[in-house]
Amino acid sequence: MTLRGRLTAAFLVVVLGPVLLGALFVASTVTAVDRSRSTERLSVAASTVRTSVDALCQQLRATADAVALTADPAVAAAQLVGRGLAAAVLITDVSGRVTYVSPDAPPTPWRACSGSTTDAASPIRALAAQVDLRDRAGALLGTVTAAQLVDPAFVARLAAVTGVAVTLLDSAASPARVTHTTESREVRDAVLAAASAVDSERVIETSEGRYVRRIGPSDTQPLPLVVSVPSERPQGLHATLVGVVVVAGLLAVLTAWRLARVTTRPLAELAGAVDRVAHGDLTARVPVRSRDELGRLAAAFNRMTRETGSYVAALTSNRDQLRGHLAVLGDTLASTHDLQRILRVILHSAIGATGARAGAVLLVEAGGVLVAQCTEGLDGRWPEGDADGSQTLRVPVGVGVVGAVAATGEPQRGRAEPTEAPSGEPRCRTYVAVPFAAPATPGGPSGPVDEAGAPAALGVLALYDRLGADEFDDDDLVTLRTFAGHAAVAVDNVRVHEEAQRLSLTDPLTGLWNYRYLRESIRREVERASRFGRMLSVLALDLDRFKDVNDTYGHAAGDTVLAEFARRVRGEIREVDLAFRQGGEEFVLLLPETDARGAAIVAERLGAAVRETPIAVEAYAGPVVVTVSVGIAVYPDNGSTGREVLEAADDALYAAKAAGRDTYRVAEVRPDVVTREIPVLAGAVSPPDGLPRAGQPVQAIREPGGPARSELAVGVPEGSPAHARPDSADDPADIDAEAARAGPDAARPGPAGGASSGPHPPRQSRGR
Repeated sequence: MTLRGRLTAAFLVVVLGPVLLGALFVASTVTAVDRSRSTERLSVAASTVRTSVDALCQQLRATADAVALTADPAVAAAQLVGRGLAAAVLITDVSGRVTYVSPDAPPTPWRACSGSTTDAASPIRALAAQVDLRDRAGALLGTVTAAQLVDPAFVARLAAVTGVAVTLLDSAASPARVTHTTESREVRDAVLAAASAVDSERVIETSEGRYVRRIGPSDTQPLPLVVSVPSERPQGLHATLVGVVVVAGLLAVLTAWRLARVTTRPLAELAGAVDRVAHGDLTARVPVRSRDELGRLAAAFNRMTRETGSYVAALTSNRDQLRGHLAVLGDTLASTHDLQRILRVILHSAIGATGARAGAVLLVEAGGVLVAQCTEGLDGRWPEGDADGSQTLRVPVGVGVVGAVAATGEPQRGRAEPTEAPSGEPRCRTYVAVPFAAPATPGGPSGPVDEAGAPAALGVLALYDRLGADEFDDDDLVTLRTFAGHAAVAVDNVRVHEEAQRLSLTDPLTGLWNYRYLRESIRREVERASRFGRMLSVLALDLDRFKDVNDTYGHAAGDTVLAEFARRVRGEIREVDLAFRQGGEEFVLLLPETDARGAAIVAERLGAAVRETPIAVEAYAGPVVVTVSVGIAVYPDNGSTGREVLEAADDALYAAKAAGRDTYRVAEVRPDVVTREIPVLAGAVSPPDGLPRAGQPVQAIREPGGPARSELAVGVPEGSPAHARPDSADDPADIDAEAARAGPDAARPGPAGGASSGPHPPRQSRGR
């Protein structure tokens, strides 16, 4: 980030920080005040509802008492109902038989003012108060119940009295069942949803901006009610605050840019002059515009460039003194991971430091053979049988000069006679060869060791024919040892880096790819399938009841089962297929250019490979029998991205588990899958990653009821992979691939299986 950018950012932080904090404070304060006022309103409404219901219950009790005290209860009940003191009166004898009921009385049961009812789950039709009916002697004759209708008018009166919206529920247990309400249809569902998550003492806010509280039922208020009030926050408050912040931000950006430009202009001129000096222009000068610190810095820079110019001529004559800095150069090169480049720099520097005419750096490879990684000046030095110089320097360990150096670990130098030149090595008159091994650590050698326990040689640095026909001396040997040490560090660093990279992408137990590489691979394979109009099948595998294996045989046996299962998976897939351990007993397979039918064949073979041959576990009497469930999803039928296809495979895996395990299920084709086009730009040369490139993008088209096909743009050769049609039923490659899926021997790449635990380059095969 430039200085101007840092100054601008600092100014924006200073200016916009208080603005943002102020906006957040205003928004939070308004929200808190609104919630407090709404909570207070709902509390007042709850008190009012309790008071109103209690007054109604007192009125009903008085009415029932008046009926019970009269000589003719039926006549008194009719009179009181006619006066509107109650909607109905019910008189029963001691046996519960109804002796009188008012005409047009609401159906029973009625909700008692005490909160008890014979059917608490039934809709509330009336609120009632009950008293005992006794004769003059005090003997119980029955009961008198006075009831008042609980109808929309009753709920509307409560809403009018409280000033809030009121909703009467059918019962306290189910807020979703509404008897009567004054809520509008637009907010009713949100209010009921909020009521189901709130108790009688809490207030909750809905997404529509309403505050909701439940009231009752309780001993003093038997009705299950929900009250709500709208939020009083100003409309568009947040939009206004965002607008203020945006305007303040724009003004701050303009002001900060102006101030930063004025402040950093002298520094920019100084930086430009420094760049010119760095490119060799010692005539660069900086204008001195002021007498402040920047002006003094510009004057000092001009003085420094003038003095530097006088030193350049003297430094040019002392270039030979830079040989002592080759060790520093070697340490710097050893910190990189481009092995070929490092070895070339080391060889070139060694030849320049010793005056040799030719040289080579050889590394020990599998089979005990030294193979030249880089050479210089070896043209014309090969035997007569290979005079064109195309031969690769390959020397077995223990044979010839460099072979003996690698085998013994002792450097050699001397003069070679033409008749004694070893076979396979270039002709020379003088030579010097130094071995290099992995650098030692305090705990012992970090690399491979020989039979005696000493660090084994990684390679040999050899130089041939010193200028002037002189033999290489001890100083040259010491110098060459230094460069060989740099080569050893470079080789060891590269190998450690490659091993660390491999371990970061593989599962240590099974050797399969891990979940980290799965995310990268499924994205890459989906892009490739979209680019060429191909299909990609994703298989989600899960060992059935694997927990029972761990609980019964132990986790060590479980690890053995997982490792053996991974080995069988590798044996049933192709080389282009990718196998991953997602975690635990869950695995994922990516099958490029494979449709659902081919994936189903693989699933059947995997199930048979696990089911038919139990896994032997050491230290246990019998083998462990396991099965596998498989979920199959196909791009683009089940998703337009790798994540969607993987989720579809997981859903299909759950379906296979639900179907009884030890089977597979194919995800259902989504009718709304959108096929996405990935544009690919044309290139004049092959790209470094080795992936194919097309002249125009491939437009994937989905026909109704059929799979995706690709329409190719003008300029793409007919023989390119972009013209492949994986949906064609007559494609010979697809027919051959299906035949290969039918038999376990035809589709296997070899005894070791198809998927490896390390990276391999992308392959453009034609499908299954």
